[in-house]
Amino acid sequence: MRVTVTGATGFLGRHVVAELERRGVPANLVSRSGGVITTTTGIHAVTAFDIHDRSEDAFDAIGRPDGLIHLAWGGLPHYRSLHHFEDELPAQYRFLKAAVQGGVTNLLVSGTCFEYGMVSGSVHEDVEPRPSNPYGFAKNALRIELEYLRDSEPFNLTWARLFYLYGPDQTETSLYSQLASAVRRGEPQFDMSGGDQLRDYLPVAEAAQYLVTLALNGRSNGIVNVCSGVPVSVRALVERWTEENGWSIELNRGHFPYLDHEPMAFWGDRRKLDSCLTASAI
Repeated sequence: MRVTVTGATGFLGRHVVAELERRGVPANLVSRSGGVITTTTGIHAVTAFDIHDRSEDAFDAIGRPDGLIHLAWGGLPHYRSLHHFEDELPAQYRFLKAAVQGGVTNLLVSGTCFEYGMVSGSVHEDVEPRPSNPYGFAKNALRIELEYLRDSEPFNLTWARLFYLYGPDQTETSLYSQLASAVRRGEPQFDMSGGDQLRDYLPVAEAAQYLVTLALNGRSNGIVNVCSGVPVSVRALVERWTEENGWSIELNRGHFPYLDHEPMAFWGDRRKLDSCLTASAI
């Protein structure tokens, strides 16, 4: 299978590229003009392409792949920006439609747990999406558009709903990066929320392994929660990070209010993910 990865320079994309390298799978890596992609094996090709360009030869430009791992999405981490459905959504659909009509037969697209909205507890893929911010709304709308597209342009679709990923080199606005930066600066304390909210956190390298397996199994997996399936409080997670890294810093809990676009407690049901991974191994 000829594979292309969009968003290859992003936090998740870099780990997906590393996982493909680990498996010896060559891929065409796509980034916007000026993007820099470093590979260790040299088995990948690199293409500069902006999916917002109205290019009729998008399929040719991204290497004429059979399989597309689509991670690119602009405007983050501004989840409330109208950009997500005013600009990003139409550009995303236009690009993916051109890719499918060109010849992509296996498409994996990264979704988000924000599609579920303000739900509580364990959420499985059959829960009706009720997104509460423009980002979640636009992602879910794109999924629906692609499902309609499959009626006229058959292709395998995997919609990977990502929960909370973390790891080194994450964006500066992420919780992990902010904590690590505070430690490097020698700050005596780390300002955070109360930390009682329960979330589903997954190491980014592990998520990349799951995505590559789903993308290469040649199946239409549908919606799949990419998650740990284990709820953990933000406080416990931060304490674990400090312990694992040997960091010494006081946690100033309650400094920031809880976010109003996220429920206090929700996590993913990963039974479908485990089923897909097991089937892929057979």
